[in-house]
Amino acid sequence: MLYRDFGKTKEKVSALGFGCMRLPLKGDNPQDIDEKTAINLLHSAIDQGVNYIDTAYPYHGISMDQGGASEPFLAKALKDGYREKVKIATKLPSWAVETREDMEKFLNEQLKRLETDCIDFYMMHGINKNNWGNLKELEFEEFLDEAIADGRIKHAGFSFHDRIELFKEVVDHYDWSFCTIQLNYLDDEYQAGEEGMEYASARGLGVAVMEPLKGGQLANNVPAEVKELFNGAEAKRSPAEWALRWVWNHPEVSVVLSGMNTPEQVEENLEIAKEAHSHMLTDHELNITEQAKSIFEKKVKINCTNCGYCLPCPTGVNIPENFAKYNDYFLFGSSEMKDFYKFNYHSFIPEHEHAAVCSECGICEEHCPQGINIIQELKEVKDFFE
Repeated sequence: MLYRDFGKTKEKVSALGFGCMRLPLKGDNPQDIDEKTAINLLHSAIDQGVNYIDTAYPYHGISMDQGGASEPFLAKALKDGYREKVKIATKLPSWAVETREDMEKFLNEQLKRLETDCIDFYMMHGINKNNWGNLKELEFEEFLDEAIADGRIKHAGFSFHDRIELFKEVVDHYDWSFCTIQLNYLDDEYQAGEEGMEYASARGLGVAVMEPLKGGQLANNVPAEVKELFNGAEAKRSPAEWALRWVWNHPEVSVVLSGMNTPEQVEENLEIAKEAHSHMLTDHELNITEQAKSIFEKKVKINCTNCGYCLPCPTGVNIPENFAKYNDYFLFGSSEMKDFYKFNYHSFIPEHEHAAVCSECGICEEHCPQGINIIQELKEVKDFFE
């Protein structure tokens, strides 16, 4: 495993980090983690050098405002000496904070859920224009300073889902140690993007990257034209390897988070991470990823990463699945195959979860980190499939 400096923290973190938002499940309930399988995956990654484990208060939960199963799972998985081998990164649910006391309550609860005395990397989760003003009004800076001083957290950071202008304001507002941003070869100018990555790194922040495979789309939902492009390259690599190498190519990136939920994914990512050097791609290879980006951009209709932040929907719409089936058609289908994709939609998504059920309440849009106009897009899905 290769390790990189994590900004002003002076910590060394593994180039590959383990994301605990999409752990394997026993069924459809997001809280019902297949613990045996997930622990084996996590231990395998740690045994081979992964030392950065990322989770959050709501991960594997049924609501963004309630504690999910990810943090308690991690406490179980890191017993028997594994806690000492890793650095835990977790996040305070910024959107659920109404008072200064709420910050203390969430942090103390998370320490208990994780069964640890200190959280290595603690973040304000998903800072955006809707919660930034409230966090400042409640003096989050004082809260973080005190938590560092009394040893409950080592380093303070934030994860981000908004426009570059706000990102720069947030970076400059407080003495952060690190940040977590979305970055991949399709999202190089999206949200913070490469510009934000460079801005944060220049100010001494460690940079962790989430969604390097865009919710798996850059590994699985690859158009035939992109596969042909990659297959024609001199170096034979999987679509996932092309995407991960593009992110690691940036010297400003410290750790790349991957939500691995099969042994094959763990082994593939660990193998790729062995060569996770900055500036590893040639100009020709960078041009290949730029061509792949152009192909994708012409096909993808809705920029959804299946993060699930929009759920649960009050009326029951399975928003990510609706968008996934819609995108699948434009990535792989044709006009002759529309009936097949309509059949697929109606076969695999129950009627009570269809786009047509949307009541246009707008709650989902408040939580969407991608800034998707979900109500309008659901109308498009409804018109297309129904």
